[in-house]
Amino acid sequence: MLFRAHADGRFELEGRTLRCAIGKAGTIEADDKREGDSKSPLGTWRLREVWYRPDVYPDGPRTTLPVRATRPDDGWCDAPDDPNYNRPVALPYPASAERMWRDDAVYDLVVILGHNDDPPVPGMGSAIFMHLAREGYPGTEGCVALARADLEAVLAVANPGDAVEIVAD
Repeated sequence: MLFRAHADGRFELEGRTLRCAIGKAGTIEADDKREGDSKSPLGTWRLREVWYRPDVYPDGPRTTLPVRATRPDDGWCDAPDDPNYNRPVALPYPASAERMWRDDAVYDLVVILGHNDDPPVPGMGSAIFMHLAREGYPGTEGCVALARADLEAVLAVANPGDAVEIVAD
């Protein structure tokens, strides 16, 4: 199945239109994506794996996608010059890394998207996820963000091999 996230904040799910947030600086062609530009990369990105907070989802999310319970020391390397760039790491980590176990609810449920990961190219963007939206749907650092119920609905119908397409229109 192909899900579609539009730059204007629409997300297509099985004939329904949901609200989403994308990069606060808009979208950019994937080949032009750069670390820290706050833009969502245009293109089609496979749903790789779901990470979830086990204290929020004790039984895990309802999905057929691969799942992983997040741990308090989980991080995601966003340092382009590090060999683990755009890969999960254990915190504390000697290079820059985003904390995956957060005090806000944004990463209670995260879908790792297959952007710049096979293999990662330094500086071409890391940590492109589909995660929970903040109240009011402010722009993300480049991810796609949905309301909790909407992301749960996506996961309930998603299967291995499915993808999200980020489009400019």
